[in-house]
Parts: sequence; structure tokens; C-alpha cells
Amino acid sequence: MKEKFTKTMARNIFLGGSLFFILLFLALTVGTVRALPQRDHRENITPIVALGKRVWEDNNCIGCHTLLGEGAYFAPELGNVYTRRGGANGGKEFIKGWIQSMPSGVTGRRQMPNFKLSEQELDAVAEFLKWTSEINSAKWPPNIEG
Repeated sequence: MKEKFTKTMARNIFLGGSLFFILLFLALTVGTVRALPQRDHRENITPIVALGKRVWEDNNCIGCHTLLGEGAYFAPELGNVYTRRGGANGGKEFIKGWIQSMPSGVTGRRQMPNFKLSEQELDAVAEFLKWTSEINSAKWPPNIEG
């Protein structure tokens, strides 16, 4: 039995589908709005973390690195570098030492410029990256090395 596809049927499919996806969108939005306050840690922003973010922005670090998946993919992900490189057991010292030792001069390897940051700026960038590593990013990026 061959049934004719009518304008009424098409309209009903369109309206039913639209209603379904509008309700799905609203449900996902409500779920996100409820989950975000539990993932927020803005109260942990200290003046040194704010300075670290300013140094990060002034030197356009995101032009080469990603931070929680956002930015350029030329250099490694830095959203979890603090925990990847030792955490409380030397993560900040690693970050500061790495920045100070650049460029390393190893041939055939991408090199980070030396920004000639002061000790206070190095501490601030390390604190900023520590703060970033504490964000509940829902296991993003999926690859620990970014």
C-alpha cells in the first residue's frame, strides 16, 4: 500500500521534531546551569594568579599553547602541566625552570622564546598554571599531554 506524503504530514514531522529538540536543548541547558556552580573555583583567584594570567596574555602564550583545549596547537597543552610535571612535588619549579631555560638550542625541535620574565612574573605564571590545573574540566583534554 503506497501512502502519499502530504504537506500536513511534513508539517507535523517538522513541528514534532522542532518541539523535541527545543525540549532537549532546554533540558541540557538546565543541567549545565546546575552543574557549573559546583565546578567553579573563582574564589581561589589571588592577586598572584591574576598577575600570572596578565603575563600569559601579554606574552601571547595562547598563540602557541592550548589552555584547556583552547588556543594554538603548536606547543603543548598547559592546562594540566602543573600536575603532569610533579604537582606539589615540584610542578611550579619545573614550570619556572622550563621557561627560564628557553630556548634550549636543541636542533630540530620547536623552541619557545625567552621572555626574560622577572622572578615575580615566573612565580605568577606558575601560580596561574597551578590554578588552571585545579579547574574541573570534566577530563578535558582527553589526552593527558594535550
